[in-house]
Amino acid sequence: MSRKLICRTAEIPANGLKECEAGGGMKLLIANSGGEYFAVQAICPHQDVPLCEGLYDGSVLTCHQHLWQWDIRTGAPMGLAEAPLERYDVTVEGDAIYVGSQGALNVGELFTGIAETTLTALTALAKREEFAAGSVLYRPGDPADDFFVLDSGRVEFQIGRDERTSPAGFMLKKGEVFGWAALLENHPHRIATARALENSALLRINGRQALNLLESDPASGFAVMRRLAALIARFLAAPGAK
Repeated sequence: MSRKLICRTAEIPANGLKECEAGGGMKLLIANSGGEYFAVQAICPHQDVPLCEGLYDGSVLTCHQHLWQWDIRTGAPMGLAEAPLERYDVTVEGDAIYVGSQGALNVGELFTGIAETTLTALTALAKREEFAAGSVLYRPGDPADDFFVLDSGRVEFQIGRDERTSPAGFMLKKGEVFGWAALLENHPHRIATARALENSALLRINGRQALNLLESDPASGFAVMRRLAALIARFLAAPGAK
């Protein structure tokens, strides 16, 4: 999303919230925190709950359904929350609030907080691709050379072939990584079908090239591999698996 006028400062009360339309059906939550303004995704990453209905004290945003919490300034999860909020850059000019999106790699749980030089190099490897609703991204047996980062849209996964398939979960938020077999040793082929449920934009990154970059920055590489292990464990523990 390019820089866009989203609302006026007078529309947001002191230490208050306002849900705003950002175009294309996308909604953002604009927060006033002590006279500074921040923009985050409007829907809870847990269970599609509107965050404008949550609790907000001017610093911490709490989803009223399952009490997930976030630091409104950074989108970082707090307490029970297991995922960050997607955050958008905010510019205030006079009484006008403009927003612009961060890149998918910046908000993804796998790459958050790694060295800026390494993140920049990974971003340079990424190739943006768009898929229409219903498009198949890959099938079982396809080469697992690349992994993907969801930039927008929604992707469904199924394990098995023909009539013997079962759902393996959904990628619902920007920055989510899938096709991570490309980052693993001795996993040269896909074991699932990935299909775009709606028009979707993805970043495609070659796994071997990404691993070479991470090997050159051991601290970032360790952080990414540790998060990848936790991601795999979480999905293997859920019904179905990628």
